[in-house]
Amino acid sequence: MTWFMVAVVVAAVAGLLRWRRPAWYWLSFGVALAAARVLVRYSTVMDACGLTVPPARWRLALARMTNREVPESRPPRVLRMRPTRTGLVLRLKLRPGQDAFDFAAATDRLRHSFGLYGITSREIRSGVVELRMTGYDVLKRVQMPARLDTRPMRIPVALREDGSVHYRDYRAVPHGLTLGATESGKSVYQRNLVAGLAPHRVALVGIDCKQGVELFPLARRFSALADNPDTALELLEALVTHMGEVYRLIRAQQRISVAVPDAEIAADTWDLPEDLRPVPVVVLVDEVAELALYASKEEEKRRDRIVTALVRLAQLGRAAGIYLEICGQRFGSELGKGITMLRAQLTGRTAHRLNDETSANMAFGDVAPDAVLAAIQIPAETRGLAIAGDSTGGWHRIRAPHTSLREAVNICNKYAHRTPDVPALEPFRPSVGAVPGARTRLTKTAPSTA
Repeated sequence: MTWFMVAVVVAAVAGLLRWRRPAWYWLSFGVALAAARVLVRYSTVMDACGLTVPPARWRLALARMTNREVPESRPPRVLRMRPTRTGLVLRLKLRPGQDAFDFAAATDRLRHSFGLYGITSREIRSGVVELRMTGYDVLKRVQMPARLDTRPMRIPVALREDGSVHYRDYRAVPHGLTLGATESGKSVYQRNLVAGLAPHRVALVGIDCKQGVELFPLARRFSALADNPDTALELLEALVTHMGEVYRLIRAQQRISVAVPDAEIAADTWDLPEDLRPVPVVVLVDEVAELALYASKEEEKRRDRIVTALVRLAQLGRAAGIYLEICGQRFGSELGKGITMLRAQLTGRTAHRLNDETSANMAFGDVAPDAVLAAIQIPAETRGLAIAGDSTGGWHRIRAPHTSLREAVNICNKYAHRTPDVPALEPFRPSVGAVPGARTRLTKTAPSTA
């Protein structure tokens, strides 16, 4: 009776953890049960999913010669099985004749057969496939791991559906585009970017034409801010001028001769000595449509100059250490000439919930067509869920941890001392001398006539 009561208590605790704290359940009970289930069912599941190969001819001939039973089909060989905080990682050695695409196409069948929440497949090298299995919905309540692989200009911003961390690496993918409808989580994703960049040696430049309601609370960490299209034009043209100065510095430091090794020839700002290297600049545009819309001839001329400056920064800014992070609800040709040219330079694509398939095609139609369907299937109640893709054609389902505006402000205030002084951006340095708690009336009170 005592052992029965212990079993009941353990089962009750496991059920409660699985309902309320799935991560705790996985680490305490789930990982051992899932590992045993995978090992016991492995051969049967692989055979049922068509992931086995017939035995070799010499085995069949040997069976006939010795009058033995015909050997069974052979599944891929398990090289390693490693438990993680969110699931299991199974590395397989493919048999001759097998293809990594077969495993990618069978992930849904493997998920059902092994009784796990999700499985993703990727090819490590020729003949080796890695199956990342998740034991629970890691995107329902995002918890970033304690250990993160942070490097200069490499920011952890979200968690992928396979339990790995999604990084925004500006040196690998210099320019990015983030799309999302209203209340889709786009602003929270942008706050995570700013909060992740705040401790690094980087100059943050913000363009927020919604009178600065999104970015100006974070002003203590920004080197330059613009809250209207006129100021944005002056700021972007100042960045173009700064980019030219950086290129002149790189050219002056090259000193190419026969005695200089190839590795020491400076071709961008990261090849310069650290004491001469200009501080990198990340430009965040909160709503790009506000920069592209116009209602008069004067505004059309301003719009053309803004788009031209953005295209120049996108085409030439990477080597000068200038990176673009453009956000918007739509980003199509209806915004005018030059927009599609700008979009072609934005390698990193992130799409939150979108209202129509056309917007999804704007984000992934030219880089990852398979991600278009996944982008339009994001439900409205899961704010922050997004699809991230790049020019390689791969894509991932991600979700950023919820960061409130207060938390982002606290992080920016904490690292305000790391805000660099860039002479070209000094005229656009935000003023942070406002009195805390001051209120501004939206309407004037009529004077009393009594």
